[in-house]
Amino acid sequence: MLDHLRLKQRADASVRKAKLRVTEPSSWKIPKQTSSIAPQNVWSNADMDPVPPEKRTWGKGAFVTYWVSDLVTISTWSTGSAIITLGLSATDAVLITLVAGICNAIPTVLNGSIGANLHVPFPIASRASFGYWFSYFAVVSRAILAMFWFGVHTGYGGTCVSAMLTAIWPSFATLPNHLPASAGLTTAGMISYFLYWLIQFPMLLIPTHKLQYLFWVKTVLTPPVAIGMTIWVALKAGGNGAFFNRPSQVHGSERVWLWLSSMTSVTGGYSTLAVNISDFSRFSKDPHAHYWQIPAIPLLKTLTALMGIISASAAQEIWGKPYWTPTQIMGTWQDTSGGRAATFFCAAIWLLSQVSVNVSANAVSFANDVTTLAPKWFNVRRGTILVSLIGSWALCPWIIVSSGKAFLNFMSGYAIFMAPMAGILFTDYWLVKRRKYDVPALYDPHGRYRYNKYGTNWRAFVATFVTIIPLLPALANKVNPKIHLAQGLKNLFTINWLYGFFLSIALYYFLHLVFPDQESMVPKTITGFEYVEGVEVDTESYPGDLKEDEDRKARVEAKSTQV
Repeated sequence: MLDHLRLKQRADASVRKAKLRVTEPSSWKIPKQTSSIAPQNVWSNADMDPVPPEKRTWGKGAFVTYWVSDLVTISTWSTGSAIITLGLSATDAVLITLVAGICNAIPTVLNGSIGANLHVPFPIASRASFGYWFSYFAVVSRAILAMFWFGVHTGYGGTCVSAMLTAIWPSFATLPNHLPASAGLTTAGMISYFLYWLIQFPMLLIPTHKLQYLFWVKTVLTPPVAIGMTIWVALKAGGNGAFFNRPSQVHGSERVWLWLSSMTSVTGGYSTLAVNISDFSRFSKDPHAHYWQIPAIPLLKTLTALMGIISASAAQEIWGKPYWTPTQIMGTWQDTSGGRAATFFCAAIWLLSQVSVNVSANAVSFANDVTTLAPKWFNVRRGTILVSLIGSWALCPWIIVSSGKAFLNFMSGYAIFMAPMAGILFTDYWLVKRRKYDVPALYDPHGRYRYNKYGTNWRAFVATFVTIIPLLPALANKVNPKIHLAQGLKNLFTINWLYGFFLSIALYYFLHLVFPDQESMVPKTITGFEYVEGVEVDTESYPGDLKEDEDRKARVEAKSTQV
């Protein structure tokens, strides 16, 4: 009898566990959150809602230090010297970087106004121009590229750890390699890469509205180290620089196209910021604070690249070879204990630099994207954890950074997707809808920004693919040079960022001009905060929207009651 009872208890326990698996399929699912913005039938995630006033903490200084974080990095340092290795002069490299900085700054500020004024992230804002469901194409495209960039900067960060470990244990530099050449990384490099990943991981969990404190720390520490290293290597070379005295190695039309190709590559490397800047400007406490990016981006980008050019040129004079990165220069300091100490501390500062740019430019962007794609399973914190796993390991980013030419090719391909997105976002907000969005409708799959039964603004669809398709053969040629390509298509790819940005603007504006969508137009902005902040909404300005407006008011009141 006792055995029978025990068997019955075990059977009942098994049944309960089975029922638990059915009724509660996974504890990983995020509880549904009540929103004053999204309709009740839409799964809401607070990280995607408009930023409430108490979390709008970014001022002018935060945007400047944000770009110090993004641009005073090893990758920007090596940009100018990488251009020189292609055969252009140092003057060309400086001018290319300056022009690229201007090309980055203008659309970044224009599209940043969406976040600064409406306080919504890019994945939500893109629904107004692309349509509720077609916006997912833009979100997925950016998420994929953010993963690659995350890995690239993690790869650079690993070199900083190598320098630190070698400074402590010089024998680390001669650690036997047990990895094949095809791996693209040595055993020592893999150890450094893994340690950097461990150091970086906790910083990924800093909330976005508190990131400005990390930016301030980097602003205080990194520029003095970069300037100091540049002065040291220049003085050691006696003020001589082989690169600055060397004319361009290419001439005529070849030089012109190489100039444009390099400019496109450097622009493309930061073209995502012209798309996803709303992920950060949404935290602005001043709707005009993000305008400070206009001088900050070109200035910081050019100065950092110039320091890289000066250092590489001086290194050519001293050691007979150009050193692209700060870590290569620090590798020459290992002969004395003082030099090793300097290596350790300088490498630690550059490590902070890489962590900072990875958190701000890549992890947060990817996290916003995946949170929008799967709000039941991801918030911003979980999204950063996911990109730290996929971007750092699954994509094998150390292969991307193994050579300067491959790095520039990667950035060139990067721009063909981002340039038309940036152009469409700008055109829709500034030229078509004249800065008047219905923010709550951005969260409604059946709202005014659905456009049609497929949730697609066909004008954005046409502008996107008409722009991208002619560039795909050249992108394939970049991956496989054996693919035959007409010279005209090669030249078009050379200017792919300028081509993509301006053609998408012209196409999207023309299509809206000829085939306007009146339902997506509103007479004035509806922020969604009207009732939350006690601001009266003029319902007479929105004919036919009274019922929808009352529904929103009821949701706000219900949420206030729950709180």
